[in-house]
Amino acid sequence: MRTRVPFTARVSVPEHVLVRDLDGQSVVLSLETEKYFGLDEVGTRMWTVLVGADTVQSAYDSLLAEYDVDPSRLRADIERLIGELSEQGLLVVNE
Repeated sequence: MRTRVPFTARVSVPEHVLVRDLDGQSVVLSLETEKYFGLDEVGTRMWTVLVGADTVQSAYDSLLAEYDVDPSRLRADIERLIGELSEQGLLVVNE
């Protein structure tokens, strides 16, 4: 089971990670491990908002206002995305 992501934290992209947009979708690549992660349009939007926000909570609030989604589903999706990306070394959670 994954550790819960503190929504007071901020996420950042490590220097060794490249992000490339491909027609609305994205590929996130670690130059150190050569691991990559593909994001669909919604995942790409979540990534963009998360890395640009002061906190995970502010990203959550923005995405909740933007998408017609159940709040608990959005929270779970954000936690899952951050968890998967941070496990791969593609995102850092700064508490």
